[in-house]
Amino acid sequence: MNLEEFFNKNNIIDLSFFNFRNAITAAYLANNDLQILRVNENFRKFFPVLGNVTNAYFPDVLAQLGVSGEQITQFISDIESKGFVQIPSIHIQVDNEERVYSLLSTRTNDDSFTYLNCIQGQFIDRTAEWSLRNEREELLEQKIRDQEIIEENSRRLENLAHRLAKYLSPQIYQSIFSDIEETRAAYARKNLTIFFSDIVKFTDLTDILEPERLATVINSYLSEMSSIAIDCGGTIDKFIGDAILVFFGDPESNGEVEDSLKCVEMAIRMRTRVAELQKYWQSHGVTQEVHVRMGIATGYCTVGNFGSEQRLDYTALGRPVNLAARLQGIADPDAILIDENTHGLVHSHVSCEPIDKITPKGFSRSVQVYQVGDFNSEAHRGRRPELSRVGQHVEINVIDSSDIRAAIEELRHFQEDFEKQIPKDTSS
Repeated sequence: MNLEEFFNKNNIIDLSFFNFRNAITAAYLANNDLQILRVNENFRKFFPVLGNVTNAYFPDVLAQLGVSGEQITQFISDIESKGFVQIPSIHIQVDNEERVYSLLSTRTNDDSFTYLNCIQGQFIDRTAEWSLRNEREELLEQKIRDQEIIEENSRRLENLAHRLAKYLSPQIYQSIFSDIEETRAAYARKNLTIFFSDIVKFTDLTDILEPERLATVINSYLSEMSSIAIDCGGTIDKFIGDAILVFFGDPESNGEVEDSLKCVEMAIRMRTRVAELQKYWQSHGVTQEVHVRMGIATGYCTVGNFGSEQRLDYTALGRPVNLAARLQGIADPDAILIDENTHGLVHSHVSCEPIDKITPKGFSRSVQVYQVGDFNSEAHRGRRPELSRVGQHVEINVIDSSDIRAAIEELRHFQEDFEKQIPKDTSS
């Protein structure tokens, strides 16, 4: 006689399901044919729409709850083939609210009580956990979107800053983007060395050159002059057509002597560079040589932001600015004229020839004027970058000094092309 014959079947089933009666999950017990034998109180509370589900076919119960056909098929397949089921998320509408459950089920075997060879399982309410997970994912997605927006705005700001940098002197650009605008808003009285230059008979060029060629010539000229000014530490105030205004001594200064020497060095390098670019400009339709006049004056100026609420210009105002412009106006082509103040600061380092005393327009007293030759020190002259080379067989002139590495790369390509043209030595 089997042991199970001594016990009441229903009592054993009830006893087997006892641990699930008070579980916080929705528990069920079904036979091997998936007919529901028992459910706990929470099962009824979780799914009030089902009513009495005793003896119901469990897959039909799942369908009545709105579980997808794919998940129902998965349940039947897994319980048959694996003996257990783990479905992490089942979305069920309960009282017009979507809730999320995990379904865990397993097939049990008992050699002593064959009627306990059945299927037990439970629904675990994961709604709160799922909501938190969704919120976390939404926050993560929002963070990713925000990061993309930040990166896009950063790219736009970087592009804007790069474009803006072309309109400002590096020193002024740096002061704006280093949060020291309060100091830049104040006006200051400083001893500055002012440089003014323009191209001789530039109006004639504008009349004879096509707009595109004129743009090529003037842009290359201003680009090269700007590179030299920046390299020498000058603050580029503005371009007025072909005219260039640069000053030394603000916002950074190395002392009035050094500022004046740097300004004179800049002017000499500009004059040399203009001579180097003659052939390039001639190839773009400039039939006559380009010559530049330069004037330099030193003295106290008021420097700061001048303008309106709509537009400000960081510039210097004062007698030295006007004097530099007047000296430039009376200079011979390719000449660099300086006033007596500048001469007093640089004469021990630079050869200067006195020209004459003049009374510039708008000035009440005469000014001694000097013409700059070059620095006395051969070592100093030797430190200047040379952008042209003339050899016995070739002549090299770097057109764009802003990217020497690109010029070197072009020279390598030229070398390779020439080497291909050299006849190979076939003698043996």
